Amino acid sequence: MKNIIFITSVLLISACSDEEKQTAIVIQEPSKNSVQRSFDFAQLKRGGELFQKNCAVCHGTEAQGTSNWQKKDADGKYPAPPLNGTAHAWHHSLDDLKGTIKKGTFRIGGKMPPWEGSLSDAEIEDVITWFQAKWSDEIYTVWYNTHQAASP
Repeated sequence: MKNIIFITSVLLISACSDEEKQTAIVIQEPSKNSVQRSFDFAQLKRGGELFQKNCAVCHGTEAQGTSNWQKKDADGKYPAPPLNGTAHAWHHSLDDLKGTIKKGTFRIGGKMPPWEGSLSDAEIEDVITWFQAKWSDEIYTVWYNTHQAASP
């Protein structure tokens, strides 16, 4: 009987759609080398609300990006990438992330409009904090050690 329950559970889990897998919450124990994160929950809430209002239409409600974000679309431009730690956003410094949001990507052949004038610096930081909260501890630690630890 236990084997039947186990096999049924495995089949049910295997049958989940990709969308359900992307929205699953994974609880991880931080490794001993992880950077300790301390989030201001009010900032996370503001960032999440701003992201849903302004960014989710392209980047997805969970910052998962578009399905073929690595391939140019019909207009020859790349679609919105994931910001949840599964693409390349974590390769960029905080200043680069802020600059990309402020200036958009039209100037470098992308589709993202500039948000300077629509979002304040504090609001942009709130949005970044929200999507960085989705990064695994390992990704955040690499990003932090590469870009933040060396900053003055």
